[in-house]
Amino acid sequence: MRTTLILILFAAASAAQSPDGSQLYATHCARCHETDQTGWAARRQILAKFPPEAIQSQLHLGFMSFVAKLSAGEVRAIATYITGKPAPEFRMPVAPKPEGICPASSAPPPNLLSGPRWNGWGVDYDNSRFQPAGMAQLKPDDISKLKLKWAFAFPLAMAAYSQPVVAGGRLFAGSINGNIYSLDANSGCTHWVYPASPAGVRAAISIGPGVSGARFTAYAGDNTAVVHALDAIQGTVLWKTKIDDHPLARITGSPQLFSGKLFVPLASLEEAAATNPKYECCTFQGSVVALDSATGKQLWKTRMIATPPHPTAKNPNGTQMHGPSGAAVWSAPTLDTKRGLLYVSTGDYYSDPEEGWGISIVALEMSTGKIVWAKKMLTGDRWNVACMASDKTNCPRKEGPDFDFGSSPVLRTMPNGTQVLLAGQKSGDLHFLDPDKNGDLIRTVHVGEGGLLGGIEWGPAADTQRTYVSISGVDFKKPEAGGGLTALQIATGERLWHTPAPKLTCLDNPPCRAAQPAAVTTIPGAVFSGSLDGHLRAYGANDGKLLWDYDTRKPYQTVNQVPGIGGSLNSAGVTIVNGTLFVNSGYGFLGGAAGNVLLAFTIDGK
Repeated sequence: MRTTLILILFAAASAAQSPDGSQLYATHCARCHETDQTGWAARRQILAKFPPEAIQSQLHLGFMSFVAKLSAGEVRAIATYITGKPAPEFRMPVAPKPEGICPASSAPPPNLLSGPRWNGWGVDYDNSRFQPAGMAQLKPDDISKLKLKWAFAFPLAMAAYSQPVVAGGRLFAGSINGNIYSLDANSGCTHWVYPASPAGVRAAISIGPGVSGARFTAYAGDNTAVVHALDAIQGTVLWKTKIDDHPLARITGSPQLFSGKLFVPLASLEEAAATNPKYECCTFQGSVVALDSATGKQLWKTRMIATPPHPTAKNPNGTQMHGPSGAAVWSAPTLDTKRGLLYVSTGDYYSDPEEGWGISIVALEMSTGKIVWAKKMLTGDRWNVACMASDKTNCPRKEGPDFDFGSSPVLRTMPNGTQVLLAGQKSGDLHFLDPDKNGDLIRTVHVGEGGLLGGIEWGPAADTQRTYVSISGVDFKKPEAGGGLTALQIATGERLWHTPAPKLTCLDNPPCRAAQPAAVTTIPGAVFSGSLDGHLRAYGANDGKLLWDYDTRKPYQTVNQVPGIGGSLNSAGVTIVNGTLFVNSGYGFLGGAAGNVLLAFTIDGK
């Protein structure tokens, strides 16, 4: 009896000392994951679909490790509460042991820089996202025959967000779990896995000539602002360089390689950290860094805000605030080899005061990083995520509309030889700028509804005559709001056609939204656009008629034997190479449904 009583008292004492997962969730997580206005963070019922280890990994190693500052016991309690499954003791990730390894082969390694390929974010220096017929090897008449060939699941991942890159029959992709994968583009088997950073690898990979004895080099930026140069055939590291010391700095845009220089954009998640009223917002400033591609040595670094951040006022809680801050460079630089310039677009300001080139298109010299010209497209846009959280303490006093640029500028040469720079903004506006006249504004076309998660998010695609623009337009109270695809004549800005978002079929399986924020991809005769409802659709380039519609939001049997599920399509667009279409499904942020798969489609699945 005494022993039983002791055990009962011990169990009661242990229970009393154990962290309360529900209370911890309410204190640290609910202000973003449960309030009606903050759809950028996945709801608990969505997170519950993932194993507790995935939740723990993000809380220990991802962005939330900086925001929440939780102990191992508290993380374990939250992961258990969210998933309803006992969370194990957390262990740091070790070198991955992937399933589905490609069989050994005596064939010589492929040439990654010849033949059909999609390299980097926008397929070319222009960031046009236009794949020519010879590279695509996919005709519009055959698109209706596309069927799933294979599916690959990213282990312990709560999102699939790094655009696939294909070169020499090899596929390269980063992941939220921090690994970079090299797969066989034909079968989906795994050639190698490189553990870059537990914080994740979002940016698309860039493939270039070999350095340090390697035949070819894969360049990747991670979510801790580290650039990795890898042997693209073997997956071994050649060099690593950290390009910024801010704890929330990250690389979301693909590095661009040209003539021995690697141009890397720098963004951050500090505007989300501002949701914590005790956080001293804000000190990050966006920049572009040039590295020697052979060694990783920094050649130059240009900040979009020249004045260093300094203490300003104190917030209502007495926390010291800082500024100027923000002007993140979210997307890949666009290279103008004719003029020796690179173009970047920038984000909003996180705090007061407003200085430098936020919400701007900026042209820099490739050789020196000197700003040659810059065009500010909006003033007064000071904003951070606290502005739409339940606690607005760190929101700037005069908040802006968050109409920043998340997409790369697109440089297009028209049949008559004249050039134009296209810049899509979250206001729903597409700006046409003249690169021959220091970025003078030619015209602005309002394409669709703007908003916090509205307008043009990750960018249009453009051939030599037309540009194709999808609209996000997320409205958290109206799932059917937003979406739609529009074609414009580049030479005149004339609207050629508009196809609205199809009627939603997933309303019984939230989150379900019609918005189309993902980057657009085009080939001769067809345009591809993904939606938050999980559908990938192809449209006729001449008239906008629907050619193909595939619902990716479902479970999959995967080639690497990892449980796979599709979700929303956002951020990365479609990659099309040699008759195969590749797409990630499962962007679980910003109002989307989480998932973890990379899908490959071919004609009749062969």
